[in-house]
Amino acid sequence: MSESPSSSPAARIGVITFPGTLDDVDAARAVRLAGAEAVSLWHKDADLRGVDAVVVPGGFSYGDYLRCGAIARFAPVMSEVVRAAGEGMPVLGICNGFQVLTEAHLLPGALIRNDHQRFICREQRLRIESTSTAWTRLFEDGEEITVPLKNGEGSFIAPPDELDRLEGEGRVVFRYVGGNPNGSARDIAGVRNERGTVVGLMPHPEHAVEPGFGPDSAAGPRTGVDGLRLFRSAIDSLVGA
Repeated sequence: MSESPSSSPAARIGVITFPGTLDDVDAARAVRLAGAEAVSLWHKDADLRGVDAVVVPGGFSYGDYLRCGAIARFAPVMSEVVRAAGEGMPVLGICNGFQVLTEAHLLPGALIRNDHQRFICREQRLRIESTSTAWTRLFEDGEEITVPLKNGEGSFIAPPDELDRLEGEGRVVFRYVGGNPNGSARDIAGVRNERGTVVGLMPHPEHAVEPGFGPDSAAGPRTGVDGLRLFRSAIDSLVGA
């Protein structure tokens, strides 16, 4: 699939870059392949440049000093993300971006060191537990997808009563299938806010958007593009809003 952005993109989606971000270029490419305009957002600028949605990508923001995402949450751009999220803007946090969103209290819980104390990188099956979000509306409830996973601090935790509340309110969005890779409570791979506009997950959908570069699928090696529908879901939610 060649990257050929539309002459009139359906939406403008911002992708934040912090010092230490690794996957901003990949996330921007996923946005363009999905049919939107990717807009670069710099961590020092308290300006979202008029975007319709935001992706907080993976990597090691500020070197993951202190705690993963703990410094990035105070970046000027994040003050605008918090404000916009409060007004209903769709926001997606991927891996380190998920950590940043929990530190910014846009999502519940926290992410800690993997229970086996090692960095892990593999293809990971996920089950879609909620399609009532801006980022999963084009999936089916219970559908299983495969996207890459790569993390060292990916274990999702929350108090038992908080976990019960998230389960009861349908706020678990993704769940690990075929083995828990990092010790996350109840196999939780991703959650959402109450409105379903802010979503975070540890696996990397932006690495499963183009044949030849994604995970294996039933169609053959490196053919998996399950991640593309997250970005298309966001566009669909914006166009249909």
